[in-house]
Amino acid sequence: MPDSAAPTMSLAGDFPAQTHEAWQALVAGVVNKSKAEDAKLSPADAEASLRSTLPGGLEIDPLYLRPEQPPALGVPGAMPFTRGRGVRPADVPWDVRQFHDDPDVAATRAAVLDDLEHGVTSVWLQVGADGLAAGDLAEALADVQLALAPVVVSSVSDQVEAADALLAVLAAVEGATGNLGLDPLGVAARTGAAADLGGLAAYVTKARALPGVRAVTIDSRVYRDAGASAVDELAYAVATGVAYLRALAADGISPSDAFSQIEFRVSATADQFLTTAAVRALRRLWARVGEVVGVPESDRGTRTHAVTALRMFTRDDPWVNVLRSTLAAFGASVGGADAITVLPYDTVAGLPEKFSRRLARNTQIVLADEANVGRVTDPAGGSWYVESLTDDLAVDAWTVFQEIEAAGGMPAALADGVVAGRIAATRDEEAARIASRREPLTGVSMFPLTTETPLTRTSRAAVSGNGLVPQRDSQVYEALRDRATAYAARTGAAPAVTLVALGSRRDFGAREMFVTNLLAAGGVVATTVEGASAAGGGDRHTDVVVVASSPKGYAAHAADAVATLRAAGVETVYVAGRMRELGDTVVDGEIYDGMDVVAFLSGLLDRLGAPAEGDPR
Repeated sequence: MPDSAAPTMSLAGDFPAQTHEAWQALVAGVVNKSKAEDAKLSPADAEASLRSTLPGGLEIDPLYLRPEQPPALGVPGAMPFTRGRGVRPADVPWDVRQFHDDPDVAATRAAVLDDLEHGVTSVWLQVGADGLAAGDLAEALADVQLALAPVVVSSVSDQVEAADALLAVLAAVEGATGNLGLDPLGVAARTGAAADLGGLAAYVTKARALPGVRAVTIDSRVYRDAGASAVDELAYAVATGVAYLRALAADGISPSDAFSQIEFRVSATADQFLTTAAVRALRRLWARVGEVVGVPESDRGTRTHAVTALRMFTRDDPWVNVLRSTLAAFGASVGGADAITVLPYDTVAGLPEKFSRRLARNTQIVLADEANVGRVTDPAGGSWYVESLTDDLAVDAWTVFQEIEAAGGMPAALADGVVAGRIAATRDEEAARIASRREPLTGVSMFPLTTETPLTRTSRAAVSGNGLVPQRDSQVYEALRDRATAYAARTGAAPAVTLVALGSRRDFGAREMFVTNLLAAGGVVATTVEGASAAGGGDRHTDVVVVASSPKGYAAHAADAVATLRAAGVETVYVAGRMRELGDTVVDGEIYDGMDVVAFLSGLLDRLGAPAEGDPR
């Protein structure tokens, strides 16, 4: 038997104790290293300078410490449910749910069977104009053991028809489980049509007659994909749930019965910590709603389905989507999502192929079975950062939820444009971050792969409407690349500029690389020559030239170089860096870190003659 009197080992016992003030002093030493004496920051201000802000106003500190009085963490399966709806099962830690939207019923039937045979545990079918016809649902599921694999449906154009079709399939098999996917407010948000909540009670009653079948899915991705922040997505999800509780109560469905019929479908992004905190915060928020309306504690657990956000997917260099999806799936799994869907990396190009679906499902299987993420319930619980971020999300989302309630509830907020207006403001804020590359998009705005061959996939149908429009973050850069591609198709060569390197490579190397990558984000090629004389004459590469060097290099060479370029008839000269580095030498613009890259590249493509979108040239 172990000796209970044996001393315990303290891993930090041999290290001297450190204070927050000591850490701040170290930070100040680094931050102030290159500052003039009168511009140096105090230790507290130096720490504050490292704080960052996420869209929606969430502040992220550079360091998180244990609170003097840390709150109780709680346990899974009990209020406030932050740590999970219950203890994570050891055999299937979460539901690996694959998405299918191919309208070809034979192709979908084969794909569903292939997925289930290789690790997928449930099926998600898109029904309607942008997916499978409702009448084909039974055939698509003909090979599925419905008592073993849950099936859920979603639809924008044919939601009731999809629910009826799935209900008929599930009712015919004892023990079949799934979700009918009813979300009238989600459809109203996407299409702009008025929401009809009157039919919910009838389907809840039908679903309750089939154990394991639920009627309602609150899909908050419609808001996040349109530009909403994580805070707003949570708030709209909870506000939608409350609206459904009211509608069901009016038709005689108790809150407890209604709670058992609702599942939330939320976005998972490449910000793994934010995703983890959001899933945890949603459980806390919905449990609080259940507490207020009198739902027994044992029934307040939130069923969550996390989906890798379409908003973060890129068309260009799509293989990076695999990395984004891995981070998103990791964040969702650590957050305790009950089901996770990883969209295939080629989703933007069109209907995915067999290999991309395999890669999507294996992302989850590797996380659960090989990385062992699924062996622990709430592995982030107790992390000072994650707990703080969870609290911030929950508090801020509850505040927005209260604002929605004050505006008359979610149906009124949608109809009156309150939701759309708030999303537009957040989208504009995020667009500025993306345009300046403060929010970098790897493979698109940063380190673009200019020699890639675009993926060719079967295009999918789109659903029209006057509501919230899904927008991917990378679209603005993809539009620039499309302009460059159109220019190349017309002229036989990509739009290009000459980069004049001044001084030694030590002087111009870093800025040459910076400018080359920045221009490539818009499909513009930079050809480097050393010395201004090489860029002059009738054989110069273009009429747009960028000079690149260090401040010392500019002091020594810029005046003569720009004069030589002007004399040679170069129309436009930019400087890599800031114009103030050139002294009295005048150029036409500057290329620097933090600038509005999208506006600059758009103007440059105009100068080079690349056709704008819709231009028939």
